[in-house]
Amino acid sequence: MVIPPPLKPNRITDFLKPYMLRMHFTNKYVNAQVVHNPTATVACSASTQEKELREKLKESQESTRDVAAAAKIGRLLGQRLMQKDIPAVSVFLKGDQKYHGKVKAVIDSLREAGVKLI
Repeated sequence: MVIPPPLKPNRITDFLKPYMLRMHFTNKYVNAQVVHNPTATVACSASTQEKELREKLKESQESTRDVAAAAKIGRLLGQRLMQKDIPAVSVFLKGDQKYHGKVKAVIDSLREAGVKLI
């Protein structure tokens, strides 16, 4: 006889945050991605390593690692999220990340693009 696993009550699943924004900054690049937690898959991502964006930044002689590049990544990620009908994300900050500089630029650009932050 097989006993089925217990089902989660609806009241718990209503408060889960399925989409998490994760950011990674290196000395050369800025990366941001939105991860769907229940399936552990990347729903959407943007990076200054992408060929198109890197060429645009190179033509205008802008850096791929400063606050302005982080703002462009936030705007691009926001547009991609709205195209995929993901209206809200929650923010995951690592222990050493504070709401300042590049982190603030990405988050503010997401807000300007119309994505709600939980």
